[in-house]
Amino acid sequence: MQTLDRSIPQQQPDADIPGDSPLEIAGKTFNSRLMTGTGKYRSFTEMQQSIVSSGCQIVTVAVRRVQTKAPGHEGLAEAIDWQKIWMLPNTAGCQTAEDAVRVARLGREMAKLLGQEDNNFIKLEVIPDPKYLLPDPIGTLEAAEQLVKEGFAVLPYINADPLLAKRLEEVGCVTVMPLGSPIGSGQGIKNGANIGIIIENSKIPVVVDAGIGTPSEAATAMEMGADALLINTAIAQSQNPAAMASAFRLATEAGRIAAVSGRIPVKAYASASSPLTGTIN
Repeated sequence: MQTLDRSIPQQQPDADIPGDSPLEIAGKTFNSRLMTGTGKYRSFTEMQQSIVSSGCQIVTVAVRRVQTKAPGHEGLAEAIDWQKIWMLPNTAGCQTAEDAVRVARLGREMAKLLGQEDNNFIKLEVIPDPKYLLPDPIGTLEAAEQLVKEGFAVLPYINADPLLAKRLEEVGCVTVMPLGSPIGSGQGIKNGANIGIIIENSKIPVVVDAGIGTPSEAATAMEMGADALLINTAIAQSQNPAAMASAFRLATEAGRIAAVSGRIPVKAYASASSPLTGTIN
């Protein structure tokens, strides 16, 4: 009986895509377009292996949970090599704009303590809804305006609302991060039409965040024209997180290559692959 090989796939170099350029956020360049998180892993070892397999260069960390040493977060900051990984502190657990601003300031100090003196990045989350975990658009905009004034590079997590996305861009956010579906749900991309509008109109990177459950859904988001993805639960809660992280890396790269290469138009009728001239009658 043949058994499934669950060894960790070796990371391959990113594909060289003609006409493409690296991801740039707030003047900082990244070769990987896949961001990952640190929550929901069964162990630090699985998290560390997954980060390596994903090839990611940005990892998000919940400031509040690290500060309070919440279960699963004791020693988390020390478990990652921050000389190789760019920290994206996040304001997870904040229900108001005021709370998010306070936690963002703590996140900036945490990044400095870990050696990233010039790190002003913050993933902004304002989520008062405990059941569906949907972000508060008004609180998010209020917090974003304040944090931009304080010199933060703000990456706001939002519903797939094109008008809010444009407004956040106008106040100075460096990305927008629309959800594909509710966080941790694995429902995939339920807001495709609105995400497409956000991508079309945005002059800053669009990072699809939350709800993606499979690598095929990740590829779809990239094919739509997203600049990057943030995947956590789909990796951390899989049966083999390191292998799944590798799958998401490949899917992200494949989707990006497809988007840059340009798909064929959709037609209402068939079109033969082989020429019809010179056929034998």
